[in-house]
Amino acid sequence: MDNYDFHHLNHAKEQSKSKKTLWITLLLTLFFTLVEIVGGILSNSLALLSDSAHMISDVLALGLSMTAIYMATRNPNNRYTFGFLRFEIIASFINGLALAVIAIGIFIEGIKRIIQPRDVDLQLMLGIATIGLIVNIVLTIVLSRSTKEEENLNIKSALWHFLGDLFSSIGIIVSAILIHFTGWTMMDPIISIVIGGIIFTGGAKITRESYLILMESVPEKFDLDLIRQDIHQVDGVEDVHEMHLWAVTTNHFSL
Repeated sequence: MDNYDFHHLNHAKEQSKSKKTLWITLLLTLFFTLVEIVGGILSNSLALLSDSAHMISDVLALGLSMTAIYMATRNPNNRYTFGFLRFEIIASFINGLALAVIAIGIFIEGIKRIIQPRDVDLQLMLGIATIGLIVNIVLTIVLSRSTKEEENLNIKSALWHFLGDLFSSIGIIVSAILIHFTGWTMMDPIISIVIGGIIFTGGAKITRESYLILMESVPEKFDLDLIRQDIHQVDGVEDVHEMHLWAVTTNHFSL
């Protein structure tokens, strides 16, 4: 680490499992995004198109997450004494906001289509949604296993993206079956609005978590008053002044 001696933690993460997971997820997502865009346009399904818009955000989010993981491996220097770990949280915050914005866009388009319904190619819609379901089940399993092995808010935000996609695929399949049997094309925009709600919930959760870290709030697992009491019990300690406890990134705390 050059000639610097920091007398403290090496503020860097070597997350090989997270890197491998994100590369697999990114490549599969990119492929299926292209399939869904073409299928959504050809079938004229808003549910598919809204899901493909979400998938584009997944690709961008995963790209940000990859950048964050590579940044986190860089060692601290005289200027960045905590290294580049905080970039992981900035990336998660942007990802969360992106999810919320996409959800709002889906709500608006869904309402427009409820007012002016359009015909949908059910066979194509159902076929692509089924492929999407399989892809999303695989990716959700891969990401959930990774979060158990390595704590990373970026992987968590990616997992929320794909849980949204998983529910989207199920919703689109249900929508296609209901339209087939009832002829009620209104199901397509209604399902897309439900999908938007799921996406918005995930986005809000990730945004809140990353916002609290960026604001350097005391992590929920700690109680400052209890820590003060413990320090007071040390011989020679008269008082505790200016005590701050915050997270630099997930599970990386400073006092």
